[in-house]
Amino acid sequence: MSPAFAYAPAPESRAVVDIAPSYGLFIDGEFREAADGKVFKTVSPSSEEVLSEVAQADAEDVDTAVKAARKAFTAWSALPGSERAKYLFRIARIVQERSRELAVLESLDNGKPIRESRDADLPLVAAHFFYYAGWADKLAHAGYGPDPKPLGVAGQIIPWNFPLLMLAWKIAPALAAGNTVVLKPAETTPLSALFFADICRQAGLPKGVVNIITGDGSTGAELVGHPGIDKVAFTGSTDVGKAIARTVAGTDKKVTLELGGKAANIVFDDAAIDQAVEGIVGGIFFNQGHVCCAGSRLLVQESIAEELLDALKRRMQTLRVGDPLDKNTDIGAINSAEQLARIRTLAEAGEAEGAERWAPACELPSSGYWFAPTLFTGVTQAHRIAREEIFGPVLSVLTFRTPAEAVEKANNTPYGLSAGIWTEKGSRILWMADQLRAGVVWANTFNKFDPASPFGGYKESGYGREGGRHGLEAYLNV
Repeated sequence: MSPAFAYAPAPESRAVVDIAPSYGLFIDGEFREAADGKVFKTVSPSSEEVLSEVAQADAEDVDTAVKAARKAFTAWSALPGSERAKYLFRIARIVQERSRELAVLESLDNGKPIRESRDADLPLVAAHFFYYAGWADKLAHAGYGPDPKPLGVAGQIIPWNFPLLMLAWKIAPALAAGNTVVLKPAETTPLSALFFADICRQAGLPKGVVNIITGDGSTGAELVGHPGIDKVAFTGSTDVGKAIARTVAGTDKKVTLELGGKAANIVFDDAAIDQAVEGIVGGIFFNQGHVCCAGSRLLVQESIAEELLDALKRRMQTLRVGDPLDKNTDIGAINSAEQLARIRTLAEAGEAEGAERWAPACELPSSGYWFAPTLFTGVTQAHRIAREEIFGPVLSVLTFRTPAEAVEKANNTPYGLSAGIWTEKGSRILWMADQLRAGVVWANTFNKFDPASPFGGYKESGYGREGGRHGLEAYLNV
């Protein structure tokens, strides 16, 4: 199927962002080298080009950052909420003013299409800071007692799939509640967090309130285990989440974990097919499938399975894979060679176990990390591709006959982060939502986020909620 018209490249300019050759750790309001001088490189996944060198924090650096945050906590927590709100509002406005620069940076460092970083990530980043700025002077009305107090120093670890958005999800409520922060971005996507450090300085945020330390998993482990941390917030893999839970067991640290998912996107025979197809595509191919709540299992009612799959394949043939800075691009680069290897391994396991693999004809770039949008039919609940989180643009298709069977199959997973329901019957939506063991259930849409709406999971998808009034609880002594 050829497109109705030819596309011409529409690249966003790289000139809008100035990436320095090296970056230090942001501690106590200043950038500094790591104590032992170690650095690592961050590369662009679409070209494998080295973007910059970044400091590798060790135990001494973590200790320095935590002490800076502890020192700043006394004055920051004593500020009236209306004063803390001014800083959050200022940060939100600066994010808006610099959104084009930040969007280009995010696409370069992460590999996601500029259309997504520009139109989804950055508006939500600003919205979260605006939203929690509004809460800063209203904590007494949040439902957590007449005078809730902050916890102290929050140690926050964020993933590589939404670097700046996950930063906003964690820093905004922490600061609104009166806490100070030591944040560690993912090793493969440190740059937007380091640019955010500059935004903190631009906003006049007091020194030590936000500290950014870069490094690998060992840095994160030092942060989680540090005795000066009062609260741990982590978004990432279930395996690392379990390790964090073991580390903090027996301490008085508060913990929230937002972990993996294997969401069911359930389409009934009365659903609007074209609308459902768009939701399926957005649910699994948005951000290359690097989404913890991705609709990676499509459950379609048997009577419409053939019609839906034909429409879905036609739609997948129109997806454009390529340069993340091209505004026409739908699917960008896989974030790292390691993640690409995992996606390939699981896709090969799907074929080996008897599922039928299909992908549209797709010319992939010669450099960088790429994987074509792929779907598997003939999938059973025993297949690895139906059980394990692939975290890539791979969709497993299963069928069902009755709503009860759909619920049983959707819940047959160790995860419980999200689900989608496609039907015209409101009563069925409500019944299904009540039956599904998922923290977020979307109806006739998918992957819609709002700062006022809480997000989080059940089972091995973690515990605690981020966003909304509920997101404040994790940062208050209640």
